[in-house]
Parts: sequence; structure tokens; C-alpha cells
Amino acid sequence: MDGKFQEMKIISGNSNIKLAKEIADNLGMKLTDASLKTFSDGEISFNLNETVRGSDVFVIQSTSYPVNNNLMELLISIDAMKRASAGRINAVIPYYGYARQDRKAKSRDPITAKLVADLITVAGADRVITMDLHATQIQGFFDVPVDHLLGLPIIGDYYKSLKMTDLVVVSPDAGSVPRSRKLAEMLNSPLAIIDKRRPKANVSEIMNIIGDVKGKNCILVDDMIDTAGTICNGANALKEMGAKEVYAACTHGVLSGPAVERIEGSAIKELVMLNTIDVPDEKILDKFKILSVGSLFAKAIKRVHLGESVSTLFD
Repeated sequence: MDGKFQEMKIISGNSNIKLAKEIADNLGMKLTDASLKTFSDGEISFNLNETVRGSDVFVIQSTSYPVNNNLMELLISIDAMKRASAGRINAVIPYYGYARQDRKAKSRDPITAKLVADLITVAGADRVITMDLHATQIQGFFDVPVDHLLGLPIIGDYYKSLKMTDLVVVSPDAGSVPRSRKLAEMLNSPLAIIDKRRPKANVSEIMNIIGDVKGKNCILVDDMIDTAGTICNGANALKEMGAKEVYAACTHGVLSGPAVERIEGSAIKELVMLNTIDVPDEKILDKFKILSVGSLFAKAIKRVHLGESVSTLFD
């Protein structure tokens, strides 16, 4: 420890307490005694039952469903830390909601990803630690340092351990090509791309597949799966084109609306997700494989606290 802060404290919002506890366990710590409750009118109250004065505080909160509630919990927690004289406040956001609203797609659109970054900074965060932002340039929306962790090495290690043959990594759309290419490099496999046109929001339409998938084990990879239309249509198209088995992987399992039914009825044999978002038990299918980011976040937090390089985690 560099002596600048008296000690490290881990605070958890309500969005992913399991992950927060796992991170604390990995660090050999207990979560700080604090509670976030909601009044009958929906207002959020925060109670902190121990001192954080001069401490290096890490507030762990994914801004997943219910997004606005979880975002307010994060902002209120950060404000409480600031008013309690914390030495430094680090917002640990495994899943950053509103990341898809990162540019003006048409005139008069808001850029909500930037607004949310401003809110977090104004609330009092001195640093942000997050994972697999939907668009990496969102790091530049913050006026404080951002440590951007990558989930792909965890997914890559899992597939390496399966020792599958005849592998092809498939990008579900043009936007996911860089991510898919990285996974293909990790697994020493070729790359295929699904060229899709999207007629309107949350509706995807498959056009054609660039690359050879016949008789191959295909792995579809994306940063998040929300309503699962893209990934399921992609999997079904691959099967129709003669793929042997279709696997899918993502960092963030948003799984909203009809996602679980779609995945259940699709050609996907197994879906690998990371636990950046807490998936409720009633949404978990037999074909889901959930891998943990707890130890990676714990390592990043420890390095930030000690003033060490975080990028070396990916060397």
C-alpha cells in the first residue's frame, strides 16, 4: 500500500451483491456495513454504519435492470462516500447501462452514455472500473481515469479448456468483428461474419454468411445479449448453412423481454455468459454456462489501490 489511503473499503449496491461478495472474498475482506433501501414512493435511502474517512472506497454496482434504480443507487452511494470524507471513491461498474446510446444515430437524439458518465463524475467518483463497454470510446466520456477490463480472455480460456475441433468463430454482425477476431486469434481458428440488416430497433434480419461454416463447430460472440434476436437468428442461420454445433458467448447477459424463450428454442447448444449482471434463478436455463469475473475485478481493485498497472492483467 502506498500510504496515501488509510485502508480499502468495498461497498455494494443491490444490483449484484453475489459478485460484490465474491470480489470481497477474493481480496480477503468483508463488505462494508451499509444498506440501500427504497421508500414506498420509490425514493432510495442509504445508510452507512461504519467510518470511511480517508479510505480508498470501491462502490460495486452494475447499472442493469432496473437500470434507473440501480443508477440512482450508485449515484447516492458515491455522494454518501464523498460526504463521509472518503479518501478516494472508485465506481466499479461491471455492466455500464445506457452504453448503447453513445452517439447521435439520428438528429435530436440524446447521447445518454455521456450524460450518465457526467452524473457519475459529478456525484463524486474519482475513478471508474468497468468491463467491455459497448463502445470503447465511452471511456472518453468520463473526466476521470477509466480502467476498462476485458471479458474475452475468460471466455477464451473456457473454450480452450474444451479442446474442440473444427472451430470457427462467428461475428453476429459487422460491429462485433474486432471482438470476434480477437477470440479467433486466441483459439487459433478461422473467422466468419454474419451480414445482417436491421429494419427497426430490436428487430434483426439475417442476410448471408461470409466464411465457411459447413460441418464446423461455430462460436458466436458478442459483448451483450439483450432480447437475443441477433444471436438466435444467427445461430439458426448457421445451422441452416450446415454448421455442426452452434455455441454462443457474451460478457453481459442482459436477457430482457423474450430472450430466455428465444435462446431455449434456438439452435444454440450452450451459451456462455460472465456474471457482470446477476441473472435471476428463474431465468437460468440448462444450456447457460456462467463464468465469474470476481477474481479479475479483485485483481484490478488491488492494483488500483496499490497504484500498480492494471493493463498488465492482459499481458
